[in-house]
Amino acid sequence: MGLFDSLVGSVLSNLGNQTDNPMLRSVATMLANHEGGIDGLIQQFKDKGMGDVIGSWVGTGQNAPISADQLKDVLGEGKIAEIANSLGISHGEAASQLSAALPQLIDKLTPNGQVDGSLIEQAIAMFTKR
Repeated sequence: MGLFDSLVGSVLSNLGNQTDNPMLRSVATMLANHEGGIDGLIQQFKDKGMGDVIGSWVGTGQNAPISADQLKDVLGEGKIAEIANSLGISHGEAASQLSAALPQLIDKLTPNGQVDGSLIEQAIAMFTKR
């Protein structure tokens, strides 16, 4: 087992090995398909005035909360609808669940307070493989 495999295993164990969690799988798929990856997502948050929020998820301190409405504003209704449709839930429920799952996943994918593209790619691959 290589170093990255160990790190990914550590990330997943911190998430309780929830690779079958449908919302976390949807979030990982969203990150995998997001233009610019996690760096693009961080920039999108900054562009919407929410850089401090996502910065807290990446950093090593406590994660700042985000409301479902704030997340809708940052990601857009289309992204929320896409996730809702893939999970067979309402848009409101998708935004609510995503507002809980996204900070947790970003936090765990940046364990040293830094974006490590290789670690993130491997973890996302573990979530999105079927």
